Amino acid sequence: MITKHTISILVNNQPGVLQRVSGLFGRRGYNIESITVGESEEVGLSRMVIVTEGDDNTLEQISKQLYKLIDVIKVIDLSKNPMVARELALIKVNSEPAQRPEILGIVDTFRAAVVDIGPSSLIVQTIGDSEKIDAMIELLRPYGIRELSRTGVTAMIRGAIK
Repeated sequence: MITKHTISILVNNQPGVLQRVSGLFGRRGYNIESITVGESEEVGLSRMVIVTEGDDNTLEQISKQLYKLIDVIKVIDLSKNPMVARELALIKVNSEPAQRPEILGIVDTFRAAVVDIGPSSLIVQTIGDSEKIDAMIELLRPYGIRELSRTGVTAMIRGAIK
């Protein structure tokens, strides 16, 4: 059964690691839906969080191929455990002064924030799971989205360290 998988990859913080990891996905025909990379809790190591789709066999193959890369230290399928996953989005939406109360109502409902106000637009910042962000985008779409930027998913297993 094909499902979404959120994979955490601990890697050496070296030039070209991101290219090698993403290249591995591309060469094997696996799509990356989301990728985030940043420093980890250990000096010299970075953590990549990748969201991809596939069955369990596909995920096993991806994991085996990742471990063949020199700079890969650890691969964890976060989606097999209870996890916290978040994404950030900045949404620039058309907003004439008369429309602002309606838009601010949507912003408040989603516990989002207006981070910039222009003469005819607002920039809204929202943080949450991908479904929440998708829902907010759909509600703002009728007002006219001028620009949209999403960070991609970052995630951790809930509770005790494994």
